[in-house]
Amino acid sequence: MRITDAAAAWRVGDLEQDRRWEFTLDERAQRDLLAPIEKAYAPDRNLLDYPRQEFDLGAAAPVLDAALDEVKHGRGVALIRGLPRDRLDEKQFELLTWAMGLHAGVARPQGKATQYISAVRDAGMNYRTGTGRGYSSNAELDYHTDSSDIVFLTCYNRAASGGMTIVTSSIAAHEVMAKEYPGMIEWLHRPVHFSRQGEQAPDEGASVLQPIFAEEGGKLFSRWNWNRVTSAQKLPGVPQISDPHWDALKQFDEIVRRPELAYSMWLQPGDVQIVNSHVTLHSRTEFKDYEDPAQKRLLYRLWLAPPNSEQLPESWRDLYRSVKPGTVRGGIRGHEYDEQRRNYEERQARELGMTVPT
Repeated sequence: MRITDAAAAWRVGDLEQDRRWEFTLDERAQRDLLAPIEKAYAPDRNLLDYPRQEFDLGAAAPVLDAALDEVKHGRGVALIRGLPRDRLDEKQFELLTWAMGLHAGVARPQGKATQYISAVRDAGMNYRTGTGRGYSSNAELDYHTDSSDIVFLTCYNRAASGGMTIVTSSIAAHEVMAKEYPGMIEWLHRPVHFSRQGEQAPDEGASVLQPIFAEEGGKLFSRWNWNRVTSAQKLPGVPQISDPHWDALKQFDEIVRRPELAYSMWLQPGDVQIVNSHVTLHSRTEFKDYEDPAQKRLLYRLWLAPPNSEQLPESWRDLYRSVKPGTVRGGIRGHEYDEQRRNYEERQARELGMTVPT
């Protein structure tokens, strides 16, 4: 076992017995989060126009920093409770999510529209199509990783039923696979095609070729998304995965779902879950919504490149556009990347001492 991966190779029992990955904001921290949002919020202002300096997080900043440290160097997952959700409407809560992101890194675009934050709600999308995205559906999601170093998920409303969040340590799943199916583990280190779900930028291909696991600097990095792998098999020019390779992928997908590895939690209004995509898989159960639009399930998803990131495996370059530490990397550039978006990235990168790849 790589010693650098030890904390991230958790099982469910580890998270249950040691709650150091959970954090709670006290009343002062809540007030310090609320004040800059109430002062800065303007309904017609674009999120990209808010500078980092407008959001002094006060007593909430050390809590967020501790959670981020746990995500980057510990378990790879953290939960912060107590965001001042009841004092904010949907758009103000979105700005609060954005403000925490300005503190933590450079936001990364998330789709064809090059949006830097996504409202996670049921918009009627079919998740299983070649262009489907889970955040716009109410479907049960495959265990997967997102296309960024760090993922924030803030909860504004819960569903009427269902919608439970699930996380699994990909490092622990790799350990189990190597122990129980040693003849299959090699296949997880061989590249497969992941579909871009029709959201590729003009200079990108329709799929990304990379392995499920790769090593760099003595550490293990992972990427997994069953839906994107199966979608890629339908794309022109993508070679078909061999039967032994399929068997290994199916076995891995079974392992990550095991009760002793998959930790389930209910995100309550005012919670923020943060995960490290390189060592953590996540999923969600199917949900049913309320009839009242004001009560419907709503979360905000933010993808981030943090300033103190690690060197990535070379096989991550096509997806992340850069594998160097401290660079603005990851995300789905999409079709609307323009000067305004570039200016935001360069400004925020300067604030954090990061570089934007050319």
